[in-house]
Formats: sequence, structure tokens, C-alpha cells
Amino acid sequence: MSFSLIPSAMAASTSGSGTAGHTSGGSLGFILMWVALLAVLYFLMWRPQSKRMKEQRKMLASLKQGDEVATTGGIIGRITSVSEDFIMLSVANNLELKVQKQAVTLVLPRGSVKAT
Repeated sequence: MSFSLIPSAMAASTSGSGTAGHTSGGSLGFILMWVALLAVLYFLMWRPQSKRMKEQRKMLASLKQGDEVATTGGIIGRITSVSEDFIMLSVANNLELKVQKQAVTLVLPRGSVKAT
């Protein structure tokens, strides 16, 4: 008694020249799926991220003395001096911190930092 895991009708339909047309149609669908996936990734991830980075660089370049800012560490202060890579933040009376420009995340509206 012979026992086969693949029915003979199924085995017969997979052999022959009929699969060539099916394969090319499948590869076109596969390519279109990848193109669509890459387009979605571009518009949902890469483009917004590059736009945010461009805005961040513009904000860092426009920092000037007297601006009130918040840093990534949660420090809020008023800029007393600006150099190429660092800023000096006045956070309290007679207390200034030297902070990297890249640590600045937000420029606050004037008057947000109360003088103490």
C-alpha cells in the first residue's frame, strides 16, 4: 500500500509549463509591494524626521543672547553668551551653566524664566 503526502492531482497541477506565467505575475506583484512599502516608509518616517532635523539646526543657529531655552535635561534658563558649540545659561542669580548647543530642545517665549 502506497501512502503519499501530496495528492496526485495537486502534484500534477504544479508540474508543467503553466507555472511560468504565474511566476512572472507573482514577481511583478512582489516588486510593486516593495515599491509601495518603500514609499510609505519615506513619507511616514524619513521625510518627517529630516524635516524635524532641519528645523532643529535652524533653531540652534538662531540662538542669541537673552533667549530663554529649555534643555534635554530639563534645565531652563536665559542665554548669557553664545559660542560656536556652547552656550552659557543663567539659571539663577550668580549661577551660570555651560551647555552644548545640541542640548537645547526648545526656545521659550520671553518672560517664561522668572528673574530670582
